[in-house]
Amino acid sequence: MGSDSEVEKSQQKERKKMLSLAPIAKPLAGKKLSKKTLKLVRKASEHKCLKRGVKEVVKSIRRGHKGLCVIAGNISPIDVITHVPILCEEAEIPYVYVASKEDLATAGATKRPTCCVLVLTKPAKGELAPEEQEKMKADYSQIVSDVSELTSSLF
Repeated sequence: MGSDSEVEKSQQKERKKMLSLAPIAKPLAGKKLSKKTLKLVRKASEHKCLKRGVKEVVKSIRRGHKGLCVIAGNISPIDVITHVPILCEEAEIPYVYVASKEDLATAGATKRPTCCVLVLTKPAKGELAPEEQEKMKADYSQIVSDVSELTSSLF
């Protein structure tokens, strides 16, 4: 009996997440891709290859840094992030929306909910060990290919 109510509560949480999504949140990552993406964000934050927040992300894109932009889909007001996908498209940076800003913040190792993050291909300062860099690059390329496949199916 207890497990039924837990399943029901988790389903209600999922419904709330989907109802709070912004109408421009496309391409939205599915459960599997979202999980992979958040895992990559967590690894990137451990290796200092992550830019958090709209201001930092926009600054990095304008400076010419390349990477994967992950944007939260439940931002209110939506005007805060509407310019980020346009900047990403102009700079040819792949971007994807995930359902929750809280999940994105948890993956990025911050307590404060985060609108968007930019996963860089190499750390801002210093170098990674070669095997760690290879593993991260493989994960990064896998997710980028999934995102580009998702984007091509939309347009």
